[in-house]
Amino acid sequence: MRKTEIYSLESPYRDTLTVSGYCFGHGQKAACIVGSLRGNEVQQLYVCSQLVRKLQKLEAAGAVSKDKEIMVIPSVNHHAMNIGKRFWPVDNTDINRMFPGYDLGETTQRIAAGVFEKIKDYDYGIQFASFYMPGDFIPHVRMMDTGRQNTSLAGLFGLPYVVVRKPRPIDTTTLNYNWQIWDTSAFSLYTTETDFIDEKSARQAVSAVLRFLTRMGILKYNSHNGYISTVIGEEELTSVKTDTGGIYRRLVHPGDEVQRGEPLAEIVHPYEGDVISTVLSPTEGVVFFMHKKPLVTENEIVCRIIRRLHN
Repeated sequence: MRKTEIYSLESPYRDTLTVSGYCFGHGQKAACIVGSLRGNEVQQLYVCSQLVRKLQKLEAAGAVSKDKEIMVIPSVNHHAMNIGKRFWPVDNTDINRMFPGYDLGETTQRIAAGVFEKIKDYDYGIQFASFYMPGDFIPHVRMMDTGRQNTSLAGLFGLPYVVVRKPRPIDTTTLNYNWQIWDTSAFSLYTTETDFIDEKSARQAVSAVLRFLTRMGILKYNSHNGYISTVIGEEELTSVKTDTGGIYRRLVHPGDEVQRGEPLAEIVHPYEGDVISTVLSPTEGVVFFMHKKPLVTENEIVCRIIRRLHN
């Protein structure tokens, strides 16, 4: 294992921001794995730390294929993580909306440019990402529909679902999109958590990456087959919103099968304790995402359902 400096940013007010990478093997830039780009992505940081630990053991055992290099970058935005912020603490900008970056631009543009310059030439790019809404997901691989995506490769992670998203203008500045544009096969992996550590899904994520690297000939590792992934378009997900605000009590979890009209959650009056609204499923399908924060507002998405195609 070799620890290398990916990017460094000096500050007159606090310690220098140093983005570190951990390299395994030598030779062709085979795979780059990136953890937390945002300050609340604790699970993503943890998964990368466990990958570093596992890859160090595998490298010592001679399991990294000859002439192949794997790089893991556990964290890019630890300044924000240290003070409990999701985005860059000075101007509240999102590093994952700044790629490929600009080395003469704002701070987050310069960070993105410095990091991307070091990782843009890898064959495969894997990012542990998070969603803007607080909640739990079915573990899945997500990729942008750039015309260069390969859902067959995404299925090699062995996670339950592969989700393909048609990019909007704001998506063109994400790491996943720019990796693809620069001819890197890019995949965003989502576990069930962001702000907290979930050991089960963390182990599943580590296994998924090791499985993929093995199937691509980068590692020599015995792994079980995982799931046969189902490929869906993001437009196949039905969003379910609240009709009022209050204390939120969910009744189902990601992975549960639900019927049309089945209760998904209840909204409780914050002062009087009565159930003032019941969120019902508008379709038959599988729960893909469930909101989990205790308070919700009116017209807020609290659930996403993979709807049955025969409905």
